[in-house]
Amino acid sequence: MFLNALLVVITDLAAGLLGNASFRRHFHLLLSGLLLFGPLLSLWVSQYSIFGKRSHFLYRVFLRSGWGWTCIFVGSFVFVLSFTVRRSLTLSLRHLSRLAVAGGLWISFRKLLCLLENATGNCYEPLSSTLELASGTNGDGQPLLLLREGETKEVCIRSGMLWRGYEVSEDALLLCLCCLLLAEETAVFGPYLSLGGPSGAPLRILFLFCILLLSLWVFLLLCLLAYFPQFPTQLLGGALGCLSWRVLYQGWYRLGPSWYCPGRPGVGLLSTQSKQDETHKEYNETNAEVSN
Repeated sequence: MFLNALLVVITDLAAGLLGNASFRRHFHLLLSGLLLFGPLLSLWVSQYSIFGKRSHFLYRVFLRSGWGWTCIFVGSFVFVLSFTVRRSLTLSLRHLSRLAVAGGLWISFRKLLCLLENATGNCYEPLSSTLELASGTNGDGQPLLLLREGETKEVCIRSGMLWRGYEVSEDALLLCLCCLLLAEETAVFGPYLSLGGPSGAPLRILFLFCILLLSLWVFLLLCLLAYFPQFPTQLLGGALGCLSWRVLYQGWYRLGPSWYCPGRPGVGLLSTQSKQDETHKEYNETNAEVSN
């Protein structure tokens, strides 16, 4: 009983925060502020911290599979919530299609960024120690580099050579996109609870997992900006993530549900729940009048 009561209190507080209109309106500004001023944290953090190593557990397990974790938890929450209200598989799949759209956009961005990096970058091979002794180093005391033409970034790095070129941070793009997507998809839980919708422990646990995942993505974004600052590549990646959110959730999805648009989160769910509550209230009032 205590754990269930604690779960209810935590999820109610989180749902109230995420469902707040002011929070939803300014959350992307919070992420923008982190992207702009987060690299300044590198002046205070210690590079010997456990979060200063790319081999850390959080980077290996969560960041490299960030989109997969987001799909698992957000997809489960969206499906359970929509199916609980309407018992309609078609409606649940329509709401899940927003994840498919965002996933397709993420894959497209990865391919386009890979093409951009290969088109604008070059691969360099450090000269061997023997050649360095014979030819010396450059004016800055750095070892000479031999240009290797025709190599892609993946092959270059895998071969132990150096890649220099124009880059956009895929990690910042993914984290910003996932944070904004999580905030949008979970924001409907607050209004849903206020309408008296059924909220059993499974649904609340899934919502809590989504909140924890959102907190983890924000924390990892701060770690990347503080321990691995790459300005302006991270800023550009975050800008693409925010732009994707604005095009989808503030643009396309506002057109309403149709054959070409999945609609915004909560469309067809909250209105239905409100109608069910009104019908139930009228039914109770009618029964009370009949009994009198």
